[in-house]
Amino acid sequence: MGNLVDSFAVLANKERLQILNWLKEPEKNFKSEKFDVVEDGVCVGLIQEKSNLCLSTISQYLNQLQSANLIVMMRNGKWTLCKLNIEGLEKFKKELNEYL
Repeated sequence: MGNLVDSFAVLANKERLQILNWLKEPEKNFKSEKFDVVEDGVCVGLIQEKSNLCLSTISQYLNQLQSANLIVMMRNGKWTLCKLNIEGLEKFKKELNEYL
């Protein structure tokens, strides 16, 4: 049950929830000349720009989402790219269904 509580704590923030929603359809929400937002992921800078929050806040939110296994973050040169963690989201849904 601890994983569920941790995941819900992360999801209880509207900006973090919005980031997950954006990453669900990255091609609709982000444009990048350098990366394929579907295959490679979305650059942290693009997420920060779209959110209008400061970079330190976005970095903290993304780290929290990654710690909850809801997103994956990968380094590509000097960029950090983010994608939904489909396996982590499926595990969360399964645990929730089993608990309820």
